[in-house]
Amino acid sequence: MTTKLGAFVLGTPAPTALADFYRALLGWEEAERDPEWVRLRAPGQERPSLSFQLEADHTPPVWPQLPGTQQMQAHLDLEVDDLEAETQRACALGAKLEELQPQPQHDVRVLRDPHGHPFCLFLPGA
Repeated sequence: MTTKLGAFVLGTPAPTALADFYRALLGWEEAERDPEWVRLRAPGQERPSLSFQLEADHTPPVWPQLPGTQQMQAHLDLEVDDLEAETQRACALGAKLEELQPQPQHDVRVLRDPHGHPFCLFLPGA
């Protein structure tokens, strides 16, 4: 195979702050940082990585989608071993649990990071 995922990039008005949130949530380490770009990587791995780039005019998406609103282009799915504990930990770090009830599945939680990007926590097998 000659093509593989190198990184996933999120646009944000504050790359360093959002990177700090995901670094704490994932337990990843910083590979590079400047005010307009931060790249995180899993310990012991160079790629794939999660990066954050400056987008001063970033508008968070609306979820679920509504006609005429900013659409979600992508989101992160993060596997966890304890859904309730990790949801609480993510919220303590600054995430917000989506108010849509019920959640899409009993073993999935939709949250938003501190800059409004949706992400899902899910149990193995979900």
